[in-house]
Amino acid sequence: MRRLLTGIAVVMVSVMALTGCATATKPTAPAPSVPAAAENGLKFTTGGEQGTYYRFGGVLAGKIAEANGTALNVVSSDGSKANIEALQSGAAKIGFAQSDVLGYAVEGTRLFDKKADKISVIADLYKEQVQIVTMDPTLKSVEDLKGKNVSIGAAGSGVYFNAIDVLEAYGLTERDVNPTYQSFGDSADALQSGKLDAAFVVAGAPTSAISGLAATTDIYLIGLDEEHINKLIQKNPAYSKEVISSKTYNTVGDIDTVAVGAVLLANDDVSEDDVYKIISGIYENMDAITKAHSKGAELNLITASSVKSVPYHKGAAKYYSEKGITVPTK
Repeated sequence: MRRLLTGIAVVMVSVMALTGCATATKPTAPAPSVPAAAENGLKFTTGGEQGTYYRFGGVLAGKIAEANGTALNVVSSDGSKANIEALQSGAAKIGFAQSDVLGYAVEGTRLFDKKADKISVIADLYKEQVQIVTMDPTLKSVEDLKGKNVSIGAAGSGVYFNAIDVLEAYGLTERDVNPTYQSFGDSADALQSGKLDAAFVVAGAPTSAISGLAATTDIYLIGLDEEHINKLIQKNPAYSKEVISSKTYNTVGDIDTVAVGAVLLANDDVSEDDVYKIISGIYENMDAITKAHSKGAELNLITASSVKSVPYHKGAAKYYSEKGITVPTK
C-alpha cells in the first residue's frame, strides 16, 4: 500500500510540474488568419510577429481574399528596409514600409546605397507612432535617457534612424546611451526582465509587444515637447505630430510624439488588375477591417492618396481615379 501511495504521489507531482511548465511557457504569436490558398499568392512582406505590420497585414490579406479572391502570402520580415529590398529585387510583390524609410530608398540615402526604382505606392494606410516605452516612472524626458540602457531598434532599421533623430533633436547621440539593437518583442522581454531602461518602438499603436507588456505590469511612455516635435518635422517632413491616448495602454495622461506613415507598396511588375483588386479590397471593406483590427479606423482615401515623393502603381491610380482622385504614376 505504501508503495502504491508513493507511486500515486510521484505521478501527481509530475502532472503538476508539467502543468506549471505549460502555464509558464510564453505563447507564440498567432499567424495571421488568411486562407490556405494564400500560401501560393503574391508574397506580402510585413514585419516582426509582435508588430502591427504583421497582424494588420494578415487582416488585410484575409479581407481582400474574401472580397475578390486575390491571394496574398503574408510573411514576417525585418521590416521596412528589408521589405523595400525584397520588392526592389522581385523577391516580394507587396510590402509595408515607413514613409521616411521609403524616402531614403528612392533617394538612395541613409539606409540605402542605391536608389530603389522598381517600387510603386498603393496607399498610405495609417500612422506609426514613435513610442518610447519604459517601466521606470522617473524617466520623463528624452534627456533622462542619457547613460541608460536603451533599445534603439535593429541596426540599420527604420526604428534605429527614428531613435537617432529623436536623440539628436534633444542634443544626444547614440554614444550618450547604452544602446542595444532589438526587435519589439525582444525589447519588451528585456524591459520586463530589467535589462533595459527604455525602448524605442515605431509602429501603429497599440502595438502587440507593448500591449502584452502593459497587460502584466505598469508601463510609461516618454513624450516629446512641442519645441522638439517642430524641430523633427522641420528636419524631415515625413514626421507629423501625433497623440497617443492614455487609453491605448492604460497609461497616465495622453502623450505627444511624432509619427510616420505606414505605406503599402508594390513591385512594379505586379499586374494592374492585381493591385486594383488589392486596393479596392481594402477601401471597399473598411468597416469589416476595422472590426478585425483597430488600425482599420484610420483608413481613408485622403491619407491613402497623399504620398507625393513616390509614384503610385497604375492599378492603384485606376481605383483613385474612379473616386475622383488623381495621383502621380510612372
